[in-house]
Amino acid sequence: MFNDIGALELVALVVLAVLVFGPDKLPKVIQDTARFIRKVREFSDNAKHDIRSELGPEFKDFEFEDLNPKTYLRKQMSENDELRELRELGSSFDLRKEMNEVADSVNGRGDSSGTVPAAVNGSGTPDLLKKRDRLDKDERPPYDADAT
Repeated sequence: MFNDIGALELVALVVLAVLVFGPDKLPKVIQDTARFIRKVREFSDNAKHDIRSELGPEFKDFEFEDLNPKTYLRKQMSENDELRELRELGSSFDLRKEMNEVADSVNGRGDSSGTVPAAVNGSGTPDLLKKRDRLDKDERPPYDADAT
């Protein structure tokens, strides 16, 4: 509940509580607060128990945390076999290689065209991010929307 409160913030809260309630009333305020939190938890546990008993035996594994959409989706995604297959397929897919192949075919730099790409990275595929020094004879310069 208080995972994001640091030591300095906790000390500041204690000093503020002593200043607001005074050293005489502070123990009574702490007891009242603890008693209130205990009653709220007890009320919550009783409500959960009543709801589970009213739902019947088919919902005996029901958890109220599943009502949170993030938790529900995470649980459904981890149990789904089709999703696991999609993850395996996605891990075998090399996006950079596929993008380079598509760019080569669009620019006419395929293996059958006989042209050599201007910049080649270490894996032997053209590096589309690196600029070429000169354009081919009849090639138009690339359009730059930011420059116009």
